[in-house]
Amino acid sequence: MSQLPDLEGLAIFAKVVESRSFARAAAELGLSKATTSKAVSRLEERLGARLFNRTSRRLALTDTGRLLSERAARILAEAEAAEAETLSRSATPRGLVRVAAPMSFGLREVAPALPDFFAAYPEVSIDLHLSDALVDLIGEGFDMALRIASLPDSSLVARRLCGVSRILVASPAYLERHGRPTHPAHLAEHACLGYAYLATPDIWRFVNPAGETASVRPTGPLRVNNADVLMPALLAGLGLAVQPDFIVREALADGRLEPVMTDWSLPLGGLHLVTPPGGLRPARVEAFADFLALRFARSKPRIG
Repeated sequence: MSQLPDLEGLAIFAKVVESRSFARAAAELGLSKATTSKAVSRLEERLGARLFNRTSRRLALTDTGRLLSERAARILAEAEAAEAETLSRSATPRGLVRVAAPMSFGLREVAPALPDFFAAYPEVSIDLHLSDALVDLIGEGFDMALRIASLPDSSLVARRLCGVSRILVASPAYLERHGRPTHPAHLAEHACLGYAYLATPDIWRFVNPAGETASVRPTGPLRVNNADVLMPALLAGLGLAVQPDFIVREALADGRLEPVMTDWSLPLGGLHLVTPPGGLRPARVEAFADFLALRFARSKPRIG
């Protein structure tokens, strides 16, 4: 008879990868560090390969460890979800949810929503990671991520929450000095401030109501990896920029910025809730996912 897989060893290995530490994984699992280390060593012996390169200061996955980590994380997540559902679908959600979101959107839209969530689910805690760079949900142990983009094909599960928009803006002072472009071709004569994490940061694509399309390669004095960083330069009249509505909403309302080329628009994107593949998810994860879906679907924010 063939041996059963070492499911305990795989689960402990997944927790060490998620925690990036034997000591932290042991504490989260309620085990001793020695027991945790022995479980991983037992798994390595069974597989005939090292999973970690260990030093006194650093813990790094080997190539074999990286290949195994995704499946081990999936096994752990499935087991946790199955256990949670078996205990009771109506059980009170509790525990930690790790969430990744874009920096500016997280500050302006997600953070203000958290008090309402905690009021409804006082036994759930949130670990919110803000960065405009895409995180590796599985490799870094996140339960979900919010992404504002046209998503590439992947094994991740994506749930579209609402449509989003981006608009081309400039200050009145800039437009007075340099003129107001009316066609994308005119942007070659203007200073264009860039955002590195657009789907195509080196090409801006526009379409008009007649279905005509135009693409331009923006050039200018500044390119950043967070859209909020463009605001001082925009307000100072240093150029034009493509910005999400939630960042420039107030500046447009009070006239500090103006929309430009309103007969042309950029492709419509979407706000997506992205989760690792798999079936069952813990109640705490489902609760926060449903809360975000209701929050943003109800408000229908133009959040670009």
